[in-house]
Amino acid sequence: MAGRQREKRPPSGLPGEIVLFATPEGWRHGLLTVEGGMLCGRLDVPIGTGPPEARAAAADMVTRLAREFHGTEVEVTWDPPRKPWSWTARITRVAGEDIASPDVGR
Repeated sequence: MAGRQREKRPPSGLPGEIVLFATPEGWRHGLLTVEGGMLCGRLDVPIGTGPPEARAAAADMVTRLAREFHGTEVEVTWDPPRKPWSWTARITRVAGEDIASPDVGR
């Protein structure tokens, strides 16, 4: 019996904001979607990674997520930190980009 082919589905809605913060175990993130969902996890960088590199890795993660699962390009704009070792960013669609149909990735 042949198995069903898995569909490439978005793990969450289109990214809208991200929170990045350092913990003793490494960098963590909270991703808020424009639809109101939330996805939290560990950023895949070494524990000793500095803040500029962690922000770049988080921005890259969000950009790839939007491109691969939502068929759109986004920009990540970091706000000045309110607390040490914690950052927030707004994620906006690049002008002229439309979200692709839900069939993207099938």
